[in-house]
Amino acid sequence: MRPELPSGTVTFLFTDVEGSTRLLRELGAEAYAEALAEHRRVIRSACTAEGGVEVDTQGDAFFFAFGDAPGAIAAASGLTDALASGPIQVRVGVHTGAPLLTDEGYVGDDVHFAARVAATSHGGQVVLSAATVAEIDPSNSLLQALSDLGEHRLKDIPEAVAIYQLGAGSFPPLKTISNTNLPRPASSFLGREAELAEVLARIEAGARLVTLTGPGGTGKTRLALEAASTLVPEYKAGVFWVGLASLRDPALVTETIGQTLGAKDGLAEHVGERELLLLLDNLEQVIDSAPELSQLLQACPNLTLLVTSRELLRVSGEVEYPVPPLAEPEGVALFCERSQLEPSDEIAELCARLDSLPLAVELAAARTKALTPAQILERLAGRLDLLKGGRDADPRQLTLRATIEWSYDLLSPDEKQLFARLSVFAGGCTLEAAEQVADADLDVLQSLVEKSLLRFSNERYWMLETIREYAGEREDESGGADGLRRRHAHFHLALAEGARSELLDQSRQLAITRLERELANLRTSLSWFRSAGDSADELLLLRALTKFWLARDHMAEGESVLTEALARIPDDGSELRMRVELALGEIAMRRGKPDIARSSVERRLLRARAEGVPSDVAWALSSLSTISMSEGDIAGSASLLDEALETARAIGDATLLSNVAGNLGYVLSAAGEYERAASLCRESIELAPTASDVCVDHANLGLALLGLGDLEGAASEYRRAIAGAFESGYFFTLADAMVGAAAIALRRGDPGAALGVLAAVDGLRTDLGMPASLVEHELALRTLDAARAALAAEEIELASSAGASLGVDEAMEYALASID
Repeated sequence: MRPELPSGTVTFLFTDVEGSTRLLRELGAEAYAEALAEHRRVIRSACTAEGGVEVDTQGDAFFFAFGDAPGAIAAASGLTDALASGPIQVRVGVHTGAPLLTDEGYVGDDVHFAARVAATSHGGQVVLSAATVAEIDPSNSLLQALSDLGEHRLKDIPEAVAIYQLGAGSFPPLKTISNTNLPRPASSFLGREAELAEVLARIEAGARLVTLTGPGGTGKTRLALEAASTLVPEYKAGVFWVGLASLRDPALVTETIGQTLGAKDGLAEHVGERELLLLLDNLEQVIDSAPELSQLLQACPNLTLLVTSRELLRVSGEVEYPVPPLAEPEGVALFCERSQLEPSDEIAELCARLDSLPLAVELAAARTKALTPAQILERLAGRLDLLKGGRDADPRQLTLRATIEWSYDLLSPDEKQLFARLSVFAGGCTLEAAEQVADADLDVLQSLVEKSLLRFSNERYWMLETIREYAGEREDESGGADGLRRRHAHFHLALAEGARSELLDQSRQLAITRLERELANLRTSLSWFRSAGDSADELLLLRALTKFWLARDHMAEGESVLTEALARIPDDGSELRMRVELALGEIAMRRGKPDIARSSVERRLLRARAEGVPSDVAWALSSLSTISMSEGDIAGSASLLDEALETARAIGDATLLSNVAGNLGYVLSAAGEYERAASLCRESIELAPTASDVCVDHANLGLALLGLGDLEGAASEYRRAIAGAFESGYFFTLADAMVGAAAIALRRGDPGAALGVLAAVDGLRTDLGMPASLVEHELALRTLDAARAALAAEEIELASSAGASLGVDEAMEYALASID
């Protein structure tokens, strides 16, 4: 008989095994079962020895309640020490609260909160909430064993919470919701204390739009980043950096912000009343987005915008902060840190000549590898004095321009040529791109990096925008700019075309990541094709980018760009143009606009019938069936696919037949015709051309077998689908297959595992912006209702929390474990 559960102020302890599926594979079933049994014995022994009462267990997870916090902490320490030398490591979370105790167990937010705290930790790590720490007597030596891990945001918890770690172990960052993405500058922040205080004072006084102005190179971004990082604790919903240097289309500004924040249903709706600060960096080239940003501020009362720009937005409520040069001592300190020299009169005079502009000082400091400060001063002074006499221009801009020009004049002819050519890249480039587009030599690249005219990080070469603009002017003067831009555009067209096939196969995730890094260059390439009137290559690039736009939630941009291009480019009746129209239809359907999709697909069908091309007829019918299915017309979808299947069999196209058979099998499962559905899915698997297609077919077959009541067969197919979808990055299929895994867990009598998997699916869909398909949505709802009906309130909370905070890899392992 279970001891009586403690009431009043209670301390909860949650544990969970880390990497259970990986351990099962590494140890084998027998050894893993033995290790798991020992792990359970250790946890129960450690907890009961300190007065803990076992509330519940689900799979590998335990839930204990203690009458006091020190007992729970001692148990957590004891069990992690005892398991430290074994193969199984557990995550442990401890939280204290005053839950409601009912006949069926604990009810209340504290149970949910405790599970969320536990989910942040790693194997072997014990984390505690501030409420638990507050229960420890100040004289207790336990306090000396705690480390403050700072404030963190937890899923479904509105406020940032303080979390502590027991012991001095070294672990990765907690698995919490990040409330900032501010980049970490490579260099230290020197001086600027007064300027930082002035920027912060404007925001603290209530300004909701503060614009840091000044020419490029004055340190606007560095100052803004420091201000933003200082303000992170003040904004409950977070502080986020949005880099806009590579954008040229003002219409993309709010979309880029939305992608940064993960907004799915409109930016203003997503921000709402959240206390949020956005740092919009380098807004000047998309300044026409200002009215839209003003509307966003009006719609979101707790939003603050911190902007860096060479010009003002000129909208209501804007407060300007003109960024001044560094104070003289600060300029000297910056020069000395970058050059590793001691201060001197020459350095002080040199910094004064440079107006203590940060970028100018850094460029001069980079020259100390070859020149003394006195020599730099001698060579630089004449040019600066000559060029500082302009009447209309900002004197700081003239000084900076002169400094860049001086650095440029000191380059060798090869360095000058490459420096100018590299300006063609927006957002930087890889070594391969620099070599193929700009004929780069590695030694010359390294020399430009050493002279601070080029930066290198994360395997990419890039320029500060101020320097890139100057380099672009030099390239324009060379007379070869148009040819260079043509090479740049065709290089990135080839890159996108190469990634297009990869987006359908095992290397899908690598292709997506590569295209994401080159997004600014791809946008530049589209612009060049458009300005050059090269419609054929523009259409090729648009077609190649469609799967990327779909995969990374750039669908709004894709729809906008495709719509504009198709309205501008005459319809020549070509297959390529038709493919681009279909691409627009596919994106529109995902965005809830089936009418646009239906229009393009129906035109394709009419054309295919008129031209007498059976394969095109079948593909169009298959596409139409998908649209009908999305509208809930199961019978209509099946009818279209029956016609497509007959055509595919007649022409003997294996790829087409696989596609149609798999789709029809899925639709027939939705209609309850499971026997025929299973037969068609097996046929599709035999003919599937790519790994991503195979994993979809295994999921479809799993659905059919589930309908037939063949749990073992369904489990086998879903296992293959989950593993294959994860390996190929086909996360839409991964989510669908995980719903099947949850249904199997429920039918095998494990409603807790079913709830955990469904919670993981919800998290996966939310993170990736993927709505559920009709069939899986209904299956998930049926499974959810049945699982909840079978469990008590605290069991539901424990099971759901176990899956809710998992990343993609952990969610995949969790789903596989639920099947096994």
